[in-house]
Amino acid sequence: MYQTLKFLLILITVVSLASCGKNELQPKPEAKLALQYPSPEYQQLNKADCPFSFDVNSFARVLSKGDCSMKIEYPFMDATIYMDYAPVEENIRELLIDGQKLSFSHNRMADVIDDKIYLNPDKSVYGMMYAIEGNAASNVQFYLTDSVQNFITASLYFDRAPNYDSIYPAVDYIKLDMRKMMESMDWR
Repeated sequence: MYQTLKFLLILITVVSLASCGKNELQPKPEAKLALQYPSPEYQQLNKADCPFSFDVNSFARVLSKGDCSMKIEYPFMDATIYMDYAPVEENIRELLIDGQKLSFSHNRMADVIDDKIYLNPDKSVYGMMYAIEGNAASNVQFYLTDSVQNFITASLYFDRAPNYDSIYPAVDYIKLDMRKMMESMDWR
């Protein structure tokens, strides 16, 4: 019996050592999301009954809400920019507070809120853009005003659960479009 146990122990040892070949574990290569979006082509959006005009990506679909507020849809990304217009009627302070409050209401879900001031005194366009990193409902927002007559807010939303890692390429693409909207804004 002792010989049998010795034989089994040697057999198990040989099989164990033989199974430890050169199959070293290899780390998986880093995966990168390779989404390709078309290069933006801009055209001026100029509604006759609205006191402003700006450039919009020709791949987006602009839907008017009846007044000067609108939805700018990106169907191939399931994303929408909601743009609202309000006339300034001695309520600029309230409008500015509302424009800033929306961005900071996402503070709980945000990892970082990056705010950039926008000033163009030649066109009387002043505002702020907020880029919100993290699983917030809206990742990019801005407001613009001439401080006298016009006030515009815009917010980007996706038609899916906010998972920042997954939507980052689309957020980055649309953020550039929103910056172009701000830079091309003209009041009439």
